[in-house]
Amino acid sequence: MRKVIKTSQPWLNYDEKKNINLALKEKAISGFYGKFISKFEKEFSNYCGTKYGVSTSSGTTALHLAVKTLGIGDGDEVIVTTFTNMASIFSIIYTGARPIPVDIDKKTYNIDPSLIEKKITKKTKAIMVVHIFGHPVDFNKIQKIAKKHNLLIIEDCAEAHGAEYNGRKVGSLGDAGCFSFYANKIITTGEGGMVVFKDKNLAKKAKNLKELSFGYQEKFQHNGIGFNYRMTNLQAAIGCAQLKKIQKIIKKKRLIAEYYKKYLSKIDCINLPVEQDYAKHVYWVYHVTLRDSDKNFRNNLMFKLAKKGIETRETFIPYDLQKKFVNEKKVKFKICPVADKISEQGFYLPSGYELNKKDIKYISDTLIDLLKVNESKT
Repeated sequence: MRKVIKTSQPWLNYDEKKNINLALKEKAISGFYGKFISKFEKEFSNYCGTKYGVSTSSGTTALHLAVKTLGIGDGDEVIVTTFTNMASIFSIIYTGARPIPVDIDKKTYNIDPSLIEKKITKKTKAIMVVHIFGHPVDFNKIQKIAKKHNLLIIEDCAEAHGAEYNGRKVGSLGDAGCFSFYANKIITTGEGGMVVFKDKNLAKKAKNLKELSFGYQEKFQHNGIGFNYRMTNLQAAIGCAQLKKIQKIIKKKRLIAEYYKKYLSKIDCINLPVEQDYAKHVYWVYHVTLRDSDKNFRNNLMFKLAKKGIETRETFIPYDLQKKFVNEKKVKFKICPVADKISEQGFYLPSGYELNKKDIKYISDTLIDLLKVNESKT
């Protein structure tokens, strides 16, 4: 029986074990004590091209912390792509602000800059951009709009560690850059996240907020309502080891994408990922869409791939299709037609670091064969 090819698995080996054992030896297992926390924050923020890093317990808490640190709250509005993991949307709602969904570009699936300005009101405080699947947004267009209307820019880089826009790494472009280190991300700490800043005062505020807003003179004289969003030293120990591998991981992700493109580019019914001239894509996942299909066809195809030992995952359901929020009249139904269509046609193929050329050929051939079988039946 053929092994199951997973969509993604972390690349863990001796370095991670060595760092964890060092942390255990020092009994440095919490989020307050241990050398790896500050080391990871410094090294990762430097990697991104920013000066300050504030580690967190997850990518979601990183986003919430960023929104809160930037002073966004009750009655404010934040413009955000509808096509994202709902953590982006939730992080805005947590603060009492309102997410304003915008449809996506047909090629990159990132927020469509041409649709942003008509969504801006007197209540708009920020634009949250999501570098979806590892491809950077067209940032210059976003930045011009933000400057014109005096808006903040928050980058959701959860899927895009190391991706570049015109030679600059994501996370260094806006006012705050937010990352996730969940197990399937480019690099991982198991669970965990980070916010990177260029501004020292914002970093100081974020660090205080994520540590229960303890007082600076008297610890238990709190200076605000804070959160316990700390990353542990054990997690940071893994992160330090992972960061040493990031260039190798990105190089392999891009190689995997090249192989898929080679094998699948002549298949008319599949749209493959693009890489725009301004971008360095890191292909967090290899996301494809099926032309002229619906959700049932996509789901049936994924089921057949699973029977062949190929694990896949359906794409995100946009904010404007989330039943809870539509029913509560928080968002209008089906107002983002491009994203709505992609959500029914898209899915991820395996793209883990340990995938080899033979695996990719098998996945591609199997997918092509299944699509040919379907064509012969229609």
